[in-house]
Amino acid sequence: MAQKPTLSNLKPPRGSRHRKVRVGRGMGSKMGKTSGAGNKGQQSRRGYSRRPGFEGGQMPLHRRLPKRGFSAPDSTTYAVINVESLNVFEAGETISPEILYALGVLRVKREALKILGSGELKVALTVQAHAFSKSAEAKITAAGGKVEVLQ
Repeated sequence: MAQKPTLSNLKPPRGSRHRKVRVGRGMGSKMGKTSGAGNKGQQSRRGYSRRPGFEGGQMPLHRRLPKRGFSAPDSTTYAVINVESLNVFEAGETISPEILYALGVLRVKREALKILGSGELKVALTVQAHAFSKSAEAKITAAGGKVEVLQ
């Protein structure tokens, strides 16, 4: 039966520790002469490090592919929620992005919130968001609620 491990007799598992390969220590070591770096050329020299994406002087892939599209520097990304997912709240409540973040509906606190009009709203709520679709606005007011646009 194996001995119970204690602090006084701890050992690493068999095969988990390897001896460091000592390069440049003679021909008998299989890592003598060129020390595994091959013969001549930039890659065999001391201090050589290939930059990411380097393809030996060939035009690299990131420069061969065409650039596409445009991203506006002042664009806003919205976290979107449909009107039907607001039915879990009770009538008369005020729903804000902070409340939705606390409940885990929104994943990122800093994102702007937009309410979309998919589904039906059965309760009258005061909804605060950064943007509303026209159908969402209509459904919230039709249910007896209010729409408040945040900055």
